[in-house]
Amino acid sequence: MARRVLNRKDLRNDFDAAERRKTDEEETEEEEEEEGDEDEEAEEEAGEETDAEAEVEDEEGEASEDDEEKPKKKKKAVPKPKAKPKAKAKPRSRAAKIVRMKVVWGVFNNSNQRIAVYEYPKRKEADDHAARLTADKKNTHFVQPVKEPIEEKKEE
Repeated sequence: MARRVLNRKDLRNDFDAAERRKTDEEETEEEEEEEGDEDEEAEEEAGEETDAEAEVEDEEGEASEDDEEKPKKKKKAVPKPKAKPKAKAKPRSRAAKIVRMKVVWGVFNNSNQRIAVYEYPKRKEADDHAARLTADKKNTHFVQPVKEPIEEKKEE
């Protein structure tokens, strides 16, 4: 039974929309929690002020009744900046030193033991040497390219 082909762009758009909704909900919850904390702080401050005002009212009498009718202004709390946790820097792995290589011709026997080494331009000499060894020792010898690291001279 054949399955329906999924449209990847539509799926991605749906996922992004769900993520946006989720982050918006989290932000509103955080704001509500902050507002709730601010209201509690304002009520505590207002409670302290009312105790002090009650003592003053007893002394002043009826003159302060007009003052009580005025609504008290609440202080707007400055939103606290959110502290972002710093991500630890990952230790960088050192790049391996690039070693320059050169190609040389190696003369080998059947057990892959290197018998002789010739520079790259001297392939004919390597072939001649392999042929001579094959004729003399009656074992097969062959020539094969080998990569070796270049030894750089350090000037002191």
